[in-house]
Amino acid sequence: MNHLGVTFDDISGDLEAIDDISFSLADHEFLCVLGPSGSGKSTLLRVLAGLLPASEGEVSFHEQRRIPRVGLVFQHANLMPWRTAIENIRLPLELAGAGQDIIRTESEAMLHLVGLDEFAQSYPEDLSGGMAQRVAIARALVQDPDILLLDEPFGALDALTRDRMGAELLRIWQSTHKAVVMVTHSIPEALLLSDRVLVLSARPGRVILDMLVPLPRPRQEGIRYSPEFIALERKLRESIQSI
Repeated sequence: MNHLGVTFDDISGDLEAIDDISFSLADHEFLCVLGPSGSGKSTLLRVLAGLLPASEGEVSFHEQRRIPRVGLVFQHANLMPWRTAIENIRLPLELAGAGQDIIRTESEAMLHLVGLDEFAQSYPEDLSGGMAQRVAIARALVQDPDILLLDEPFGALDALTRDRMGAELLRIWQSTHKAVVMVTHSIPEALLLSDRVLVLSARPGRVILDMLVPLPRPRQEGIRYSPEFIALERKLRESIQSI
């Protein structure tokens, strides 16, 4: 991503959402994006997903050799209520015209990956919030994306479920090693999950900190109480509080 900028037309004039953002993402890297409300985090994710055009700059993938496959998960699972868990997961493959054998094999593999084999025939109304988000993640992964984009995927969950889902996401990422860009408001969550954290300024969003997270993997919940984790958390808090 090179010198990316996004400006919206507003009734009071042009509204600059993000300005001059540049960063790279390595294969298999887990990147978290932090920043205050209105800093353009979700806008940035939508540009990466191809849902929103950039006003300035460019987004390039693998030197433009091909259009990347992107999986996107929002804060709310957005499952189709008339489809079961397995039917929701199957949807991207059905839309892509995949064969029935591939659809069955891949959707069942993803259901197993997120630990919901017993809920294959359950409808969204019968799933907890955390379970519904796991189905949404499986649906995003079933198409074997190059990049997984997560926009506050646990923001609507209670604190205990959010912690459990963070651990689940780590397990899933360690199994797939997809490149991930995740927007979050939680500093501990960003440190627990990511290889690197970007902090955006208030609108228009600019990168004010690009910080590596040198904590060993695999990570467990207990790492939150280590001196190294606490020092990194303090650095991120000071960065955000300076905005």
